[in-house]
Amino acid sequence: MDWWIAPPLYMALVGVAGIVVWNVIPRSRPNTRLIVQIAFFLAMSVLLLDGAVVPYEITRSGETTARAILFGAAKALWWVHLAWALIGFVRIFLVFEGKPREARLLQDLVVGVVYVGMLLSVLAFVFGVPVGTLIATSGVFAIVLGLALQNTLSDVFSGIALNLGRPYALGDWIVLSDGTEGRVVETSWRSTQVLTWAHNVVALPNSFLAKLGLTNVSRPDDSHGIAFTIRIAPTKMPAIVVEVMRTALLSCNSILKEPPPIVVIRDLNAVAIEIDLLVHVENFGRRIAARNEVFDLVYRHAKSTGLLLAAPPSSIAVSNLPTEETARPPSVTPIDLIRAIPIFSALTNDEQEALAATTSVRTYRKGDIIARQGEMLPSLMIVRAGIVARQLGEGDARMQDIGRLAPGDFFGETGLLAGIGETSTLRALTHVVVYEIDQKSFAPLLLARPEMAEDLAAVLATGMSASGESGAPEQRHANSRSALIKTIQTVFRDIRSDAFGHRGLARGQEAMTILRSEIPSSG
Repeated sequence: MDWWIAPPLYMALVGVAGIVVWNVIPRSRPNTRLIVQIAFFLAMSVLLLDGAVVPYEITRSGETTARAILFGAAKALWWVHLAWALIGFVRIFLVFEGKPREARLLQDLVVGVVYVGMLLSVLAFVFGVPVGTLIATSGVFAIVLGLALQNTLSDVFSGIALNLGRPYALGDWIVLSDGTEGRVVETSWRSTQVLTWAHNVVALPNSFLAKLGLTNVSRPDDSHGIAFTIRIAPTKMPAIVVEVMRTALLSCNSILKEPPPIVVIRDLNAVAIEIDLLVHVENFGRRIAARNEVFDLVYRHAKSTGLLLAAPPSSIAVSNLPTEETARPPSVTPIDLIRAIPIFSALTNDEQEALAATTSVRTYRKGDIIARQGEMLPSLMIVRAGIVARQLGEGDARMQDIGRLAPGDFFGETGLLAGIGETSTLRALTHVVVYEIDQKSFAPLLLARPEMAEDLAAVLATGMSASGESGAPEQRHANSRSALIKTIQTVFRDIRSDAFGHRGLARGQEAMTILRSEIPSSG
């Protein structure tokens, strides 16, 4: 090798070796990569200075073609190593405390500037391109390119602003002012992808998001507030209406108890009492279930207390408005509640009416224990008014609510039909009125139509097998249904000849003991 070719060749080889070593070192060791990069950069700087080559000057025209190529390659590699050394410093030292996403974005911007500067330097000092003239004369091209990429650039800069401002993060549920809503599943500099309630992914340009109003319903926590407006006919005093609405919300299982729900009288006139109900749900996805339950409970409580729902404003005839004196809301009778209970849907209208005629009324004061966990109720209790809480725990002071029953709900059906004890303690949260149907009243219907036992057993078995933890659900359902038919028949067979039903209940409990041993998951 000629001596005049060796120096630039060594410089180029050192530069290539630096690239190879830098790529061999894993990215998980940025400090090591930076030290190696600086070492190769310094080595190349020494070689270039030793060879009287200035990397930021154009190669002398007197050099031979081979030497010019080697010097050009060495100078280009020097600029590459300089850029990588600067990028190493940026990646390690340019950070935001506690904000890795913003730090990464700023790092990417600085790295982009470094690469552009390195490219322009190589063009200017290696290839002799007049960069200043090139930049000046490319203004028209830059304007044309900017107009062509106007939307893309708008999305990119909007993405930078959104990433720095962080109005949302991955997993947050957002609602836009145009009605679009969904959970953020991916973000980039150009667009944000949102998973909607219909389970579709919508790609929204960042410029579109930046222009619209955006509500992040996942901040500061997942709980979400909902407002309902209820219109009640002015047939009762507003204080009574407010108390009924509070009771309805107290019986709702889908809303949070803390913060407590709020009832606000929004307006009062001759047409209606407008009430705003302000509640919170555990997360945004629970709002539909909560909305349905709140409306259902408002209707039930209003009907049980004699309140009338007001007609919509557009359909009101002012001359026919109900008043406290003229309003006669239909009362909730036992037959209305019996027809709403699934286990009695198999009965004919005559049988339902006969059963309703045998009901009796029972009342409980606030705080009364209706039945403790494990205690069997040999009667079906249908809530006429008030709230009944299902509770678990030891000692009255440590009881925790697991559910609440409102007007129209019922309990004690397993004790009535199969002699099974209650799975939780039942306590009256307010003054409670219930309609009671005992076994003696129900026995004539079951004995007159034995096939009804199969219908009732199917309904009970569905609920019992739903809580099973082992075995195929179909097999558990079939087994528990067959055993429940025998149990129901056992309970009611002896009631005909037993005035108080003690023998029938005892036989039923024995049968249920066998049922639990045969089908553990159905208990």
